[in-house]
Amino acid sequence: MAQLRYQSRRFWGGLVGITLVLGGFGCQPQQTSTETSPSPTVSSTPEPTETPIAKPELAVYWIAYKDQDQLVLEPTKLPLDNLENATSEEKLTMAFKRLLEGPANADKTNAIPDKTQLNSLKFQDDGVRIDLSREFTTGGGTKSMQARLGQIVYTASSLDPKEAVWISIDGEPLEVLSGDGLIVSQPMTRKEFEDNFSL
Repeated sequence: MAQLRYQSRRFWGGLVGITLVLGGFGCQPQQTSTETSPSPTVSSTPEPTETPIAKPELAVYWIAYKDQDQLVLEPTKLPLDNLENATSEEKLTMAFKRLLEGPANADKTNAIPDKTQLNSLKFQDDGVRIDLSREFTTGGGTKSMQARLGQIVYTASSLDPKEAVWISIDGEPLEVLSGDGLIVSQPMTRKEFEDNFSL
């Protein structure tokens, strides 16, 4: 009987020991890592900066003196604020009317004869067509003729420097200018003027 009690105590003692051991494992706090995984860095590639498109600038080209004896074509920009809704044809027509009035400043001059009139100005698929009155071809020497031709070509192409310019006199294509026989190619561009004429 005493042996049975002893074995019973051993059984319950062992059971309690197992429970404590298991309970000890169950009560251990879970270890949570305090380290946080670094957030992925997003490499932001800078967006390519767009090259601003140059706005067209309406201008009238005058003749000015550089180094006393050298002539140059010098632009005077015309404001486009009141011409936002105007067509390119209307803008250039206004510029030519201003050109034929002559410069306001004494340091600039106009090689175009005073009585020259603008008969018409039209934009077509092959370029801008300028028709001037007969006075355009009168008076002045070779330098004057080249200068007035440059004024027409540069003013007509102020909205687009690559514009092709067709010039006629009272409806007839301008082929030869002045008694010296300056050949005027049709159409005329700024590059062709620079390659074939000098002021």
